[in-house]
Amino acid sequence: MERINIDMIRRMVKHEKIRWTNHVIVRLFQRNITQEDIKNALLNGEIIEEYENDYPFPSCLVYGINLKDEILHIVCGSDGEELWIITAYYPDNIKWKDDKKTRKETI
Repeated sequence: MERINIDMIRRMVKHEKIRWTNHVIVRLFQRNITQEDIKNALLNGEIIEEYENDYPFPSCLVYGINLKDEILHIVCGSDGEELWIITAYYPDNIKWKDDKKTRKETI
């Protein structure tokens, strides 16, 4: 299986090859994030963490900007055919450094 990369993600978003899990639909509603926000963030984003051993597909954490110019994190995975959106959230200052790309160290 091809390793997930940002070009693959962008291609799948542009061709509407996206799967939305029930979990992510609920979370988006709770967090006031739209599907268009997710797509925008994925199209302009960058991978900041990779989870190659995730099940059932390799996944990653994407840092991107939503339609309101806010930082958004999206966890997504791919089987090589479709992009599965797992969850999305606005990163906080508790777990993330000011750049919102680097996790704070836990003691």
